[in-house]
Amino acid sequence: MTGTHLLFISLALSLGAAVEVQRPRGVPITKRQFYDENLPFTCLDGSRTIPFDRVNDDYCDCKDGSDEPGTSACPNGNFHCTNAGFRPTFIPSSRINDGICGKTTLSLFLLIIKVELGRKEREVLQRMAEITKEGFLLKQQLIEEAKAGQQERQRKLTEMQNSRKEMEEKVEALRTVKETAEVPEKEAKERHLKAWEEQKATSRAEKDKAKMTEAFFELDDDADGFVSLAELQTHAELDSDADGSFSETEAQALFGGAEQVDTAAFERVWSNIKDKYVSEPVEPTPVTTPPEESKEPLTDNDSEPYPDDEDILEEEEEEEEDDEDDFAEEDLDKVRKVNALQYNVLVTLSVWCLSVMPSEVAVTVLSSTAAQKARDDFEESERALREVEDQIKNIEKEISFDFGPSAEYTYLYSQCYELPTSEYIYRLCPFNRVSQKPKYGGSETNLGTWGAWAGPEENKYLLMKYEHGTGCWQGPNRSTTVKLTCGKETAVTSTSEPSRCEYLMEFTTPAVCQDPPNADSSLPGHDEF
Repeated sequence: MTGTHLLFISLALSLGAAVEVQRPRGVPITKRQFYDENLPFTCLDGSRTIPFDRVNDDYCDCKDGSDEPGTSACPNGNFHCTNAGFRPTFIPSSRINDGICGKTTLSLFLLIIKVELGRKEREVLQRMAEITKEGFLLKQQLIEEAKAGQQERQRKLTEMQNSRKEMEEKVEALRTVKETAEVPEKEAKERHLKAWEEQKATSRAEKDKAKMTEAFFELDDDADGFVSLAELQTHAELDSDADGSFSETEAQALFGGAEQVDTAAFERVWSNIKDKYVSEPVEPTPVTTPPEESKEPLTDNDSEPYPDDEDILEEEEEEEEDDEDDFAEEDLDKVRKVNALQYNVLVTLSVWCLSVMPSEVAVTVLSSTAAQKARDDFEESERALREVEDQIKNIEKEISFDFGPSAEYTYLYSQCYELPTSEYIYRLCPFNRVSQKPKYGGSETNLGTWGAWAGPEENKYLLMKYEHGTGCWQGPNRSTTVKLTCGKETAVTSTSEPSRCEYLMEFTTPAVCQDPPNADSSLPGHDEF
């Protein structure tokens, strides 16, 4: 404020400090005698007399309006502006309290300031009105797009629901085909499984019999065709009471009281001892090492002839032939082992294959192929049905959302908006979730998932509530309130944390813009000052 303004204000205050004669509000000093608070008041036109407490009671009692000099109750009344320090004047009672009539010169100066502020306010309001107008036009486009989208989603939903019905019928038909095709496959598999189990049982019995025969010959040390008690006692692992002594009585108990058993009787004994019996280790054939040839020390005898080169070559050739013979023998052993393994595998497969008739094999292959194709067709149809059902659920979910009175917020669905700050990147996905992620690396924090509209009763679509976010350390789960404001753009404009774990976001969108009133009537005029 300039020095001139300060001087002006000081002068006004000094002038306004003059003593003012007490009288009712709105009464000029020249008529003070007609308004005596101790006497009843008589209307200045003499029409009637009323108690003085009815003067300026905001009710017109006198026809000339003289009983209400300080209110606007009487349409024909006049209000006296003292304007101390300035020029007094009368104004119609209709203009009482409009700010024009002041008590001091300061009032006039304040009026000037107020007019200037009003001008700036008008400019701000004008800009806001323009933004609101443009935003509202965009909102109308959003409503039209939402209406068309809603119709398209409804059409697609109806189409998919009809398609789902057809697909359900197809799935049930293919289920019947699959179950019918699986019957012969199941029967063939059961037959083959039974044959395979029988073959395994036969193979186990043959192996057990071979092991029994091997054990009999191991026990029959004297090769007389019988296993005696003494021969059985050589296997201490058969001790029944595990006392460290395999007695003759215990051995005889295993023989069923007999002194010795032949091959046929040994079969009964074998079932009692086979789980404990340990085959005797096969002793390796001793290898005879030829005695080392005595080597006589070389003598320093010049007359001893050196071997001829031919003799040396012959000895080297003989050593190479011996090495080749040794290598050939080792290699032959390996070949024999490999061939034996292959032979056993081929024999096992041959036995199993021979147990199944060629016609049965063909039936099994054909039935299994038909059943597998039926299963593939059924599973493919089921998968297609699930995809359609998922799409139907998504469309129904979208249709069920409250997108505003005219679905103007529909365009926000499946969209996300970010606001970077110095530390974090805030991300708002309307109708889904709010999150916070460190700007320079780190895990994302859930600030809340979609809850509901939470605005005031007169317009609940001004606030969004997101709840049940990531829990704070020793505190509640995070939550976010999103305040929607009118704007031409769609963006997150600010974010804060007013209280611990409770966040506030401001979000501009054309969808919240209301129909602006007439520009001239909405802006303040001079009458308001």
